[in-house]
Amino acid sequence: MFDHSGPWMNFLWALENPHPKKAIEALRFEPICGTLVISGVSVGDACSMPLRWEKRKKAVLKIPSELNTLGLNETELLSHIRLDLGQIAAIRPRFVYPTHDWEKTRQNLEPIAAMDEFIVEYAAHPDAAFHLADGKSVAARDLTDYSSGSDSRLTPIDSADQRVTLRVVDARTNKVRPVKLHVHGRMGEYLTPLDRMRKPDRQWCEDYSPDFCHGNHLSTYISGVTTIDLPLGEVYIEITNGFEVKPVRTTLEITRYTKELTVEIDKSLRWREMGWVTADTHVHFLSPPTAMLEGAAEGVNVINLLASQWGELMTNVGDFDGNSTFGTKSAGGTGEFLVRVGTENRQHVLGHISLLGYSGNMILPLCAGGPHESAIGDPVDVLITEWAQQCRKQGGLVVMPHFPDPRMENAASIVLGEVDAVEMTTLDDLYCGIDSYSLVDWYRYLNNGYLIPAVAGTDKMSTEGAVGMIRTYAKIPDSREFSYETWMGAVRAGHTFVTTGPLIDLNVDGKAMGSRFSLSSSGGSVDVSWKAASIVVPMTRIELIVNGEVKESRAIRPDEDAGSWSVRIQKSSWIAVVIRAKYCDKPEMIAAHSSPIMMDVEGSQFFAAADALTILDQIEASMAYVDTIGILADVKRYKEMRLLLASAHRRLHNRMHEMGFQHTHTVGAHHSEHD
Repeated sequence: MFDHSGPWMNFLWALENPHPKKAIEALRFEPICGTLVISGVSVGDACSMPLRWEKRKKAVLKIPSELNTLGLNETELLSHIRLDLGQIAAIRPRFVYPTHDWEKTRQNLEPIAAMDEFIVEYAAHPDAAFHLADGKSVAARDLTDYSSGSDSRLTPIDSADQRVTLRVVDARTNKVRPVKLHVHGRMGEYLTPLDRMRKPDRQWCEDYSPDFCHGNHLSTYISGVTTIDLPLGEVYIEITNGFEVKPVRTTLEITRYTKELTVEIDKSLRWREMGWVTADTHVHFLSPPTAMLEGAAEGVNVINLLASQWGELMTNVGDFDGNSTFGTKSAGGTGEFLVRVGTENRQHVLGHISLLGYSGNMILPLCAGGPHESAIGDPVDVLITEWAQQCRKQGGLVVMPHFPDPRMENAASIVLGEVDAVEMTTLDDLYCGIDSYSLVDWYRYLNNGYLIPAVAGTDKMSTEGAVGMIRTYAKIPDSREFSYETWMGAVRAGHTFVTTGPLIDLNVDGKAMGSRFSLSSSGGSVDVSWKAASIVVPMTRIELIVNGEVKESRAIRPDEDAGSWSVRIQKSSWIAVVIRAKYCDKPEMIAAHSSPIMMDVEGSQFFAAADALTILDQIEASMAYVDTIGILADVKRYKEMRLLLASAHRRLHNRMHEMGFQHTHTVGAHHSEHD
């Protein structure tokens, strides 16, 4: 073995007895030159060269339930099995999938972990033996077939040695399609393409291979064609491609004659053809090509890959040039799946802000104010509102990520009109839906007349999140071609909805989501029309939201539905719809939410006193932080930032007085009118 850290190299070799019928009585080493160090000598009897192992294999280890392996990590599990003349590469629980009704079960369904069975992956010599925790030994060559009904503690898993080319094609066009792929054998063993990790990394910033780890259910992303080694017999395949393609779960029979496999996928919903494009506004750590692959495989047209800072670590900064959109036709792509590198600029107390699609120099500093975002001792020398203003000057789109957390200066940014959208997220949870806390805080601003559309981003930072797990749908105008610039325009116009599966469209008196129109002082009735469809998660209910309250609600068909309401409007109001949905084994969730449509009634102003006061409190908290514990850059910079926050405070505060609302202030914001 070659070891850079040692003073010499040790070589291991097996010397064959040239006369096997004669016993060895002595060994004599005679160096030809230099010094020879013999570290050790042993003797043994092997059927073949002891240093030549057989290829990697797998077996199922049964551990008696009384030994209680619950919660043991891989290192601790290794105490239950040892191997001589070989090496155990991995040991993990055996996962039990539905077998007989595999094709009828839903996508991403997690298998059950067997309590007393574990898959052992190993490489060994034919003479090797396993040594179990109870003192028993099992010769590797004596492993019995699992299907024989033997009670052996170790049973082999069929070797995956049939090399197959797998192709996934569109059923209508026969063109190859990028997809998310899962394959397992009859014992639940995960099977991967040759260029994918058998055991994907799950940790933060370790997303080196394009994989998705949904609990115990593992998948990988492929371009549409891949090479994979499969066992003979039945293999179980799952293929998905976003929210408009029907998921595939199928069982295939592999024989010695199987060299190629083709699986068809069918696009059941055609919203892209109607001008809707999908986006993830918040992705970290992937390379642009990997982001493009995962986006295409998940049916996400726009991936916003965000460079940022994490203390002393900078990520994706080398991918930012303030100019390139990867995937365009001019860049050699198809123009259908795009990746643009922006930045997430962050301050631990004042908040985070996503700056998307801007051109020119990177907006710096990336982070400020010290840990955890920036380095120890970094001053508060910039506000997130100033980052927003600079982004807009450079033609970019300003998004408040994982709204409203951290919940501080975003209030000032919104009041000053520097925010284009707020972002909903699920934080790697497929089943939590859209967080009601995020919605309630968003509603505060809508109730006070700030028309801010919703977008969705995953904040993906590991393989435990998938791009587009929650996504934005934005409608490109019929007269415009899809590009990154027209996508930004659609978001600015507010013609968006966010979803974890269901697709929705909404209009009020023919006006699209994001619209704002006027009504006379008498108000009037408006016609609300909607349609919804879903092939990923069954829909259960639609709710009509008016000024943050549920005004209408009804059950809907699980796959596709449409309807309308007539709503009486007597004061300035906003309208949106919510789709609730439910997997059969999970609780109901808020699965989709439209951006609002606003109606200004003459003589009626948008104003919700309690919500306005909460917004004002946030601005005052930002002022207090800058005044007290925020690390000062210099006096001039402090005064400039303080003045900007005060202008936001004054704008909302004056409005509250105009509306006749009496309120209290913190000490730092008190003024004579309240004496």
